Amino acid sequence: MATATGKTNWFAIWVSVAVVAVLAGVVAVVAVLNSQASDPGPVPQASGINRETGAITFGDGPDKVATYVDFMCPYCGQFEETEGKTISGLVDDGSITLEVHPVTILDRLSQGSEYSSRAASAMYAVAEADPDNAYAFFRALWDNRPEEQTPGLTDDELIQIAKDAGVDMTADLEKSITDHEYVSFAQSQELPEGATGTPTLLVNDELVPVTYDPQADILSRLSAG
Repeated sequence: MATATGKTNWFAIWVSVAVVAVLAGVVAVVAVLNSQASDPGPVPQASGINRETGAITFGDGPDKVATYVDFMCPYCGQFEETEGKTISGLVDDGSITLEVHPVTILDRLSQGSEYSSRAASAMYAVAEADPDNAYAFFRALWDNRPEEQTPGLTDDELIQIAKDAGVDMTADLEKSITDHEYVSFAQSQELPEGATGTPTLLVNDELVPVTYDPQADILSRLSAG
């Protein structure tokens, strides 16, 4: 770059170089942040966990029931209280395949402890390490659901609940829970299209308004219903 007198304007050149460098840095930072935001982190590898949808599968019946739940959600607790035994029975008798989708929309209501994410991560860790007892742990989480606007359960309490539910608590599983290994994976999961909150229920891929009546919500919609 030259001035009208023919001398090189080094100040202008260095300013231009500095601006380009700053802009390049900003672009790089944005790219990293976007990558981090979309990075699910470690992904559970168990065959009963869908690595794309986040569904944890129980049973292998011909009809499919899918639930999207947040472990701090009081309405999810009500859903489990009113419909959980029916769902469990349908899994046990081979009527349905149950797909549980832990979501983390209520982290903001746990006083900074991110309980929804920690509980979901623990659920994935147990489903990966001890699938035979994962459903018992799932049910136990509802029996011990904390109230909103509290810190929720500690990691040690989650571990104890898993032990009490019959989960084989190995050192690796305990570390996975305390390290929050699958928090990013849990946080990357979303509600299905058309859903507005939790609990969300789908029967044979059809979105069902939850009435807390298992006959209306589930049984009447099964192929044998």
